[in-house]
Order: sequence, then C-alpha cells, then structure tokens
Amino acid sequence: MSNNPMNMMFAWMKIASSYNQMMLSSSEVIVRRTMMMASGTMTLPDAMSMMMEKGTIYATATERAAVAMASGADPAKITAAALKPYSTKTQSNVLMLRR
Repeated sequence: MSNNPMNMMFAWMKIASSYNQMMLSSSEVIVRRTMMMASGTMTLPDAMSMMMEKGTIYATATERAAVAMASGADPAKITAAALKPYSTKTQSNVLMLRR
C-alpha cells in the first residue's frame, strides 16, 4: 500500500465494513444456535462443531496474520488477513443454519 492517505482510508473502511458484516453474521448464528439449544433440536455434531471451530479459526487467523506480517504487509493488510477466516466461517455458519 502506498502512503497515500486516501488509499489507507479506503483500506481501513473496507476492513470496517467486513468486520461489521462478520458481526451481523455472528449475531444471527448466536440467535439461531440459541434457539436450537432452547428447543432441543441441536444435535451432538452441531454442538461439537460449535465448540471446536473456535480454536481452528483462531489458529488460521493467527497464521495468516503472521505470514502477512513476515511478508512486510502494512497494518491494514495484516488486519484483513487475520479477519478473513472469521468472516468466512461466520458467513458459512449463517448459510448452513438458514437451511
């Protein structure tokens, strides 16, 4: 990324937008899973998946951020690399739970 302030601003705006979308998706996932637990329709594989995915996503996000940092990426690209696994997983969870 260049040192152009406009480019930096757009990069951080894109990250903020992606983060907001992830937060909306994760809120929907929490509501849907809570309803499944309350109604007794959550299966054991669903419950295990819900617990196990946290560590996997954290490890992937940390690895991608470390690779971006080691490659000399700027802070916006490092942040985007770390955020991507969380965004991908929350979106896939929403799509799966909507079925």
